[in-house]
Amino acid sequence: MAVRGRRAGHRDYDSKKKRKEAEIQQALSSDPIDVATLRRMAISEGGLLTDEIRRKVWPKLLNVNTDDLPSPPGKELREDNKDYQQVLLDVRRSLRRFPPGMPDEQREGLQEDLIDIILHVLKRNPQLHYYQGYHDIVVTFLLVVGNRLATALVEKLSTHHLRDFMDPTMDNTKHILNYLMPIIDQVNPEVHDFMQSAEVGTIFALSWLITWFGHVLSDMRHVVRLYDFFLACHPLMPIYFAAVIVLHREQEVLDCECDMASVHHLLSQIPQDLPYETLISQAGDLFVQFPPSELARAARQHAERTAASTFKDFELASAQQRPDMVLRQRFWERLRGEERTKSVLTKPRTNRLVKLAVMGLTVALGAAALAVVKSALEWAPKFELQIFP
Repeated sequence: MAVRGRRAGHRDYDSKKKRKEAEIQQALSSDPIDVATLRRMAISEGGLLTDEIRRKVWPKLLNVNTDDLPSPPGKELREDNKDYQQVLLDVRRSLRRFPPGMPDEQREGLQEDLIDIILHVLKRNPQLHYYQGYHDIVVTFLLVVGNRLATALVEKLSTHHLRDFMDPTMDNTKHILNYLMPIIDQVNPEVHDFMQSAEVGTIFALSWLITWFGHVLSDMRHVVRLYDFFLACHPLMPIYFAAVIVLHREQEVLDCECDMASVHHLLSQIPQDLPYETLISQAGDLFVQFPPSELARAARQHAERTAASTFKDFELASAQQRPDMVLRQRFWERLRGEERTKSVLTKPRTNRLVKLAVMGLTVALGAAALAVVKSALEWAPKFELQIFP
């Protein structure tokens, strides 16, 4: 019976996969291309399924014309380049980002390509400043889509989603990190207050945010699944995903010693066996309930300076193709499919100490969306920590 059940499960998975592949192909074949459906496919369970599909869809999500790709970057970019030595050091340390068992010669060639892509983007965009961790994002694109396409996608990403991380200072990066605690507070005040008491700040999530989790996850399958999700969404989605990771580890956090060193150590060691699909779904739901516009009210003077706050989805003409619209449609479709009562949806939040107990049911607690997020927290305490172990 168990074997028969497994076979039935495999058949069901294969059937769903084929249907999804067909829907993606149909969206790609539409005129104009159905970007909204591609976003929905990238967000929904399983993401874009294969690297072959990613090579077709990621450029559409970033509005990159694959018929006009730049020539492969040349070695001449290395001459008299102020960033070359730091990029070289970081790339040399990136061995674990390449597939196990890859021949040394192949890996070394890809590392050379990685250096050239980074220097090419920086040379063409002098307003951008290299940061440690940037190579973790670039190598993901290189491994999935190859040299030429990665160069074009990374350049677009760097001038949009990653723009705030590439300022000469970390001011905007700090501001984005400051969205983390208000999100946690709305869902689980007990965890929020515990972290505040421990004075842990948010620096534990810095490498998560600026590498799109590429630096901290060891399985490439999980990394590219998250990239599917992030590319289909608003640039601030990684901070929502960081929040759901913390919320998922609620009991571990509350069982920890309430001091900065202990809580920081716990949270900086990210588990590798996270329920990624569940967390992706929860992050999307939280984005709809507590959109960036609500979070930004607490720090408007800072938010207006960030590139993420003025994100226009690469000037796509149709509002129906905007990532926030896709998430909202998905949210309400799921909500309509669940059993719920009007009283649950309209009951105001009267006690901030009553947490939204089951994260999987946050979609049924729409009243939380009416709560105004309290002031963004001050930047983390200043202390020496190893951000990139």
